[in-house]
Amino acid sequence: MSNELQKLDIGRWGDQVIGLGEDADVHLTISESYSSSMIQVPIHVRRAKAEGPVVFVTAAIHGDELNGTGAIRELIQEELELTRGSLILVPVLNLLAFDRHTRYTPDRRDLNRSFPGSASGNMASRMARTLFDQIVGRADFGIDLHTAAIRRTNYPNVRGDLSNPAVRRIATAFGSEIVLNGQGPGGALRREACQVGCPTIIMEGGEIWKVEPDVVANAARGVRNVLRDLQMLGGPPEQAPYQVIVETSKWVRAEKGGFLQFHVQPGEVIVKGQPVATNTNLLGRERCILEAPFDAVVIGMTTLPAGSPGEPVCHLGMLPEGFDPETLHQLRGGTQREAT
Repeated sequence: MSNELQKLDIGRWGDQVIGLGEDADVHLTISESYSSSMIQVPIHVRRAKAEGPVVFVTAAIHGDELNGTGAIRELIQEELELTRGSLILVPVLNLLAFDRHTRYTPDRRDLNRSFPGSASGNMASRMARTLFDQIVGRADFGIDLHTAAIRRTNYPNVRGDLSNPAVRRIATAFGSEIVLNGQGPGGALRREACQVGCPTIIMEGGEIWKVEPDVVANAARGVRNVLRDLQMLGGPPEQAPYQVIVETSKWVRAEKGGFLQFHVQPGEVIVKGQPVATNTNLLGRERCILEAPFDAVVIGMTTLPAGSPGEPVCHLGMLPEGFDPETLHQLRGGTQREAT
């Protein structure tokens, strides 16, 4: 695909016109149902009285990931007073999957592997093409809100291609304790948006099928921080006590089948050799202990206590050289444990 995307007017959505200083709800037709009814994604557009950057914030690109939906609803109800620029707020991007309480579109495809899409492709590809043109095509920056996959949970973290200066800017401005560097998979919204000149990050946090207050607050605070950094919103940023840039991460996997006793939790700072989980049989007899392969911060974990060999247990982000686990743990208000 070309690295150019035709830019659309933020103030015009079909026959609907939104002027400077105005806000409005619009409905974007993305597909049709089996009964030929129009499938329309609800979008809230808010414009300041002065021109400036356009930022999109999306959630539920996987229809079962609802924490971002809660955060965007909070931002809409908060009625942010923008000093310049415009916001495109989309609480549920993948409406067809949302209606089915599932990750995938009805044709069993991952919408977040389908961008930029095709007007003549399969259902997911056609949806992706419309969303990409109509949302990314109006924006200068993007924030896409996610949760962990099924049977997993993530500590709130931001991910983006930090080799792109504009991505690095908004990724660090978000104010998350953990920032993972990476382009993202092919066909992902954030990767393909960056390819056409719209620097985009994602935030991962919490579990599917839930709206968790702490994750919602973290996401909403991060969006406001980015808007402040872009001089679109007044007030000081609300930063985390520390920020770690993670270049390398690894899933610690079960070595044997059995029941897991967890020794760490998401967001915890741990040291090399520290026990992550103990694997036992159903009678509680120890089979093996899984240990951290390096000094790390716990990005995410399985929420399923039973596992078979090779299944992911704990997602660890390697601490960069020079980051002391004890110091970071103290900044989080805890006491560092020793490896055993």
